[in-house]
Amino acid sequence: MTLRQLRQIASDLGVSLYSRKSKEELVEAISTRQVEEGEGRSLERIEAEMAPAPRPAAETRVVFLPRDPQWAYVFWDISEDDRSDALHAGASQLCLRVADVTGLAGGSAHPHTLQEVVVDSHATEWYLPVPLSDRDYRVELGYRKGGGGGWISLAFSSVARVPSLHPSEQILDQFVPFSLDAFPSASASLPAPAEAVDSGLHERLYQSATSQWRRLGRGSEAFHEIDAAAGLESGGAFSASGAGPWASGRSASGIGGVGSRQRSFWLVADAELIVYGATDPAARLSIGGEEVPLSADGTFRVQVPFRDGQQLYPIEALAADGEQKRSITMEFRRSTPEDNSNPASQAVAEWF
Repeated sequence: MTLRQLRQIASDLGVSLYSRKSKEELVEAISTRQVEEGEGRSLERIEAEMAPAPRPAAETRVVFLPRDPQWAYVFWDISEDDRSDALHAGASQLCLRVADVTGLAGGSAHPHTLQEVVVDSHATEWYLPVPLSDRDYRVELGYRKGGGGGWISLAFSSVARVPSLHPSEQILDQFVPFSLDAFPSASASLPAPAEAVDSGLHERLYQSATSQWRRLGRGSEAFHEIDAAAGLESGGAFSASGAGPWASGRSASGIGGVGSRQRSFWLVADAELIVYGATDPAARLSIGGEEVPLSADGTFRVQVPFRDGQQLYPIEALAADGEQKRSITMEFRRSTPEDNSNPASQAVAEWF
């Protein structure tokens, strides 16, 4: 009996609070009331007198739903006619066939990828292990014949993509077009970012990662200052580009074996550090105590300056309930043994 039918009988017998009882409690309360009132019909007799509940005619179909990168959920219906025809044809075992159809069309599948899973003949749902993530799959429902073997196909599912097990390797960088003839100015228009972000986050992460080593070493900027100061003390023996008057093979008096030419030259180069990963989308992520926003799928990616010196990035993920925590600490070091570069705005005329 359904819960509604039991409640109706309990109401007719005067059982109190019948709407709050479970099916087991209703069966017990109805049996007790029937004994008290000397009711001659048991629940079994009442149920036998009821007409069977109408059921809609089933249509044979199978649905394939990836649950995660390693498991998929499959459910199906088989019409009585199809089941009867299959049994008359010698069907012995109900099976699911999983085929890898990545990049293929027309119902074909990759060779040697077909997997057959035997399921219970009365089951209507099943969990399937996925062979490989980040692939397209299709499921076929059918019967395996007994005796000499054979296959009776009943239905095919739609093709579904199983998500990747690892964070996406796609990096959506914003590239700025530039010309080799002219260095782009600071006022050049840049492409608009896809979404609003904290513009100061990257610099704050870098400052936090290098704070304990800031007094222990010098970056490339500091070496520039030392070179500039040394040049002033020596009377300007070196130009701003790092080349002295003898670099072109000319003497101070202008006498030399090559023709004199004068032009300016420049070079800029730098590096940045990319820290990326993924965690539960509902978690709270921080790097060096600075909270970092997560994407909808739980991935994160930050770009920070990578200047000379040592950088330490402690990364910590805290679950939404605050009970679980994971962490990793990364250490990086950069050095610039030689730096004879200068921007175009500081390029000066040199003898060549």
